[in-house]
Amino acid sequence: MNLNLRHLEALVAIARTGNFTRAARALHISQPTLTVQIRQLEETLGVRLLDRNTRSVRLTQIGSELTPVMQRLVREIEAVVMNARELSTGDHGLVSIAALPSISSTMLPRIIAGFRAQSPGVGVTLKDVVSQRILTMVKDEEVDLGIGSFPDAGPEIQTIPLFTDRMRIVFPPGSPLEGKRNITLKHLTDLPLILMDRQSSVRTLIDRAFESISHFPVPAYEVTYMSTAVGMVKAGLGVTFLPSSALEVSELSGVRSRVLNHPALTRKIVVAQKAGRSLSPAAGTFLKALIGASRGLTARVTDE
Repeated sequence: MNLNLRHLEALVAIARTGNFTRAARALHISQPTLTVQIRQLEETLGVRLLDRNTRSVRLTQIGSELTPVMQRLVREIEAVVMNARELSTGDHGLVSIAALPSISSTMLPRIIAGFRAQSPGVGVTLKDVVSQRILTMVKDEEVDLGIGSFPDAGPEIQTIPLFTDRMRIVFPPGSPLEGKRNITLKHLTDLPLILMDRQSSVRTLIDRAFESISHFPVPAYEVTYMSTAVGMVKAGLGVTFLPSSALEVSELSGVRSRVLNHPALTRKIVVAQKAGRSLSPAAGTFLKALIGASRGLTARVTDE
């Protein structure tokens, strides 16, 4: 006979009430059932835990020594069960996310703030990393979800579309681009370009777009962060490219931006998770909030 929670609860209840009848009532079982549970507990342990007669019941010395231990075990098990129930609702827990810096610094904080207002018991960790690193983190289960652009995610990754992101050209006031109604890639071939480094999904998109017009630009400058690129544009060092999802950066004073008219200069922003792995309830709740919030973002990002 193996011990189970009911055996522990039976002894704890009798120790607390000092009476079989009251203990059975507290446990919502019959007195004969309680008697059987105590007998099974004593047989399993091989010791007598209670001295009982027709009028009273008392813990034996061993029973007195074991009862505090069993009380602690019952409390800990009850706490584990309660915690598991809370986690199963998605209202408690932890969600870990990896996302592109352009997403992490603009729209994602607002989405997280809205989510936390609805689910204050869920903690959120956010890592802003380049696209290739995001996929690795999802595959290695370092994070629950990855947000970015992954044209070749592979079979290990499952994705859900969020919105379409269009590239913008960012330039200083007084640039020859300022007077053009429709800016194309050909307008940029003779201008100094400030491009993201080659690990960036934006750089991949820009290189492929230029390749489509048989032009292979040599950047005047390469940077890691979009904010650095915008700072260099403000200093008059050239022009750069920015996703519409990072529009708030382009709204800094001292720069201008315009959508580029080229079919290759768009990217699908998706949320990724490891294929074949179930999300925790908390991560599942955040995913629903993310998808719902992205519907409102789609119009803002694509209708510039």
